Amino acid sequence: MTDHLTLLQMNDSHGYLEPHQELFYTSGPPVYRTAGGYARIAALLEDVRDERPDRVLAFDCGDTIHGTYPAVRSEGEALVPVLNTLAFDAMTAHWEFAYGPEQFQKVAGRLDYPVLADNCYDDATGDPVFPPYTVCETEDLQVGVIGIAATIVDKVMPDSFSKGIHFSLGNAELPGHIAHLRDEEGVDLVVVISHLGFPQEVKLARETDGIDVLLSGHTHNRLFEPTVVNNTVIIQSGCHASFLGRLDLTVENRRVKKFDHELIVVGEEIPPHPEVEEMVEGIVEPHREYLSRVVGETQTGLNRNTVLEATMDNLLLQALIDVTGAEMAFSNGWRYGAPVPPGPVTQNDLWDIIPVNPPVSTTEITGRELKAMMEENLERTFSRDPYQQMGGYVKRCMGVNLYCKIENPAGLRIQEFFAAGKRLDPDAVYHAAFVTGQGVPPKYGKNRENLDLRAIEALERYLSKGPVSAELRGSVTAI
Repeated sequence: MTDHLTLLQMNDSHGYLEPHQELFYTSGPPVYRTAGGYARIAALLEDVRDERPDRVLAFDCGDTIHGTYPAVRSEGEALVPVLNTLAFDAMTAHWEFAYGPEQFQKVAGRLDYPVLADNCYDDATGDPVFPPYTVCETEDLQVGVIGIAATIVDKVMPDSFSKGIHFSLGNAELPGHIAHLRDEEGVDLVVVISHLGFPQEVKLARETDGIDVLLSGHTHNRLFEPTVVNNTVIIQSGCHASFLGRLDLTVENRRVKKFDHELIVVGEEIPPHPEVEEMVEGIVEPHREYLSRVVGETQTGLNRNTVLEATMDNLLLQALIDVTGAEMAFSNGWRYGAPVPPGPVTQNDLWDIIPVNPPVSTTEITGRELKAMMEENLERTFSRDPYQQMGGYVKRCMGVNLYCKIENPAGLRIQEFFAAGKRLDPDAVYHAAFVTGQGVPPKYGKNRENLDLRAIEALERYLSKGPVSAELRGSVTAI
């Protein structure tokens, strides 16, 4: 007997309710084009559901209710009515925990579909905070769906994200859930929705039998072709709701016999869903006047699409040095943040750049600590063991220049290191500005101070001085 199933995937939308600028690669320089918007996502979902009634399941791999001003200001709650209209069948999570586990559980309780995580546990009881799996039924099939949340929430994110809870990798729990779903629940297929990141999920699929499809998240990969590992079909679908993944499966005898895949660009040619467009406008309209205010001009296109250094973060770091007079500055290697083409910079752009709006901080840090901090960060980014990769891209730096061999073992990647214009002195003490504990972790530096100034205000002050440039400087260079 031959059955058919279509899976739709959104991942890492980061609260981008409306269409926005996105960076697209070409045979020449990258170009900026408008993409995304939940109203267009809703239209695509509706079209596929109408095309294949009762044979479609849609999943959200997380990083959904955080990342833009309306999302953060409402602690995720503003997005709930829109998400319920999109009618996903399940989701998992990462930045959802930014508001604290209690608030996320409140938001999750208002969704019409389950949040799944086989690796999130209550500290006090040891019980799962969310169900690890669910069973979805279509016209022809029963599909077991297992969720794995980002394992890094309690390891490299701020402590408030994981108050009262902890996370495992989720791999140890997976075989038992697969066996239960297949043997006890009698499902035809097993789908894993994950926010571990593509390298981790490839390893997970390689070492775990019985996963038919793995929907990947976290690392913002635009996979135009699926990866097949140990008979598991893996897809990931970009970020910022600029893409939607579609996977059409032909199923025979409880196994995927054939698949067709499309990474759909959510472009301006897609008519928006009227009802969802109206809902989005209702969410954004109260903030429209404030967010549309022009605060400056950039002569450099700003984006975070590059792993070692990024123009968007160079703007942020320049602003930190400008307001503090520090010798150097550091911020986390965030992946999210819709690009800003050369030209006007709005208040909305600033909130897209750093929606957490943390205080500007300073510390005194030795050269020896600087090198240890950067070696640690390079290992977390490029570890040979995917399970040890934790975080986004390389920590963003300014006022330093380091040259590294990415292929070297942990702790031995940095070949040369310069700080404040001179070769790094291990015993020297440097004055550094930073934002968040991911910029300079608490174990590094002394005399840490949070200034009475936040990142958005620092950016506003810097941009008010005139047009800015934020070109790549070679702060971190692979050699």
